[in-house]
Amino acid sequence: MAKKKPKRSYTTTTLDSSGYIEGGGVRALPHNLWVDIKCNKVLYVCLTFILAFFVIFSFLPLVGLLMAFERYSPVKGFFGSQWVGLQNFETFFSGPYVGRLIRNTLAIGVLNLVVNFPAPIIFALILNEIKNKYFKKIVQTISYMPYFVSAVVACGIVVDFTEAGGAISTFVASITGSEPQNLLNQGTNFWLIYVLQNMWQGLGYGSIIYISALSAIDQELYEAAAIDGAGKWLQCIHVTIPGILPMIIMMLIMQMGSVFSVGADKILLMYSPANYNFADVINTYVYRMGLVQSDYGLSTAVGLFNSIIGTILLITTNQIAKKLAGTSMF
Repeated sequence: MAKKKPKRSYTTTTLDSSGYIEGGGVRALPHNLWVDIKCNKVLYVCLTFILAFFVIFSFLPLVGLLMAFERYSPVKGFFGSQWVGLQNFETFFSGPYVGRLIRNTLAIGVLNLVVNFPAPIIFALILNEIKNKYFKKIVQTISYMPYFVSAVVACGIVVDFTEAGGAISTFVASITGSEPQNLLNQGTNFWLIYVLQNMWQGLGYGSIIYISALSAIDQELYEAAAIDGAGKWLQCIHVTIPGILPMIIMMLIMQMGSVFSVGADKILLMYSPANYNFADVINTYVYRMGLVQSDYGLSTAVGLFNSIIGTILLITTNQIAKKLAGTSMF
């Protein structure tokens, strides 16, 4: 007859030199956590501030999403306002501006991704080939400076330079042989000007992370490639780009999530009645409904829709990158 295995006893515990219970499993978690807190008080104090920041500014504001399903009244609050379900979403999708808003948002977002995603990578690759370190630092410093210019000042410069008689409009007129015109007021020109203005401000700053990734590539790989007869171009294709490819994929995933999140601040500073049909995007509509017309429920619903689309794009791109390249954020 087989002997019965003795039941495991949890009454006796074994403590290590630091006071942790060894092999206690889940039952030992409260004790081990308390011992760890006493041993690392400073770290847990810092962690408390970080957690408090995310709770206050990231999780508590989620209660405001209730406004998307209410006819919100500031007097009645979140839990006292009239519940309307999906009525705010129906109002947006049946409205006269939904087609224009989605078209402009998608056009600017995709154009910004196509132009401004590879631009910092190319700029970093060019800087990586510069051997004169003093000239390289000068170029880097100059390229970083526009990032720290206020959006109000930057957009003011663009408006002045592209108006009739401005420096850029005069230059374009001299090339095309036409009279100087206000470039911002000419339909789809707004999309290109907005994207190029983002490139001017973010090119140098966006290249920092790629320059850091390039510095981590083993130089012996370049030497081996040179011995095998690879020139600069082949070294870039077979050594440099594969070396920074994980970083490129990570940045692409993050940027794909913001395709629909075209910022309203710069557009509000540059648009006018003449370019309204090409400049009005989802975030400017949210601003107009929420802060100008005080329709908080509708503006929250539109903002929630925008966030859901961004989340879907982020997760989809992450899964595609995981299957094709083996690199992902999560």
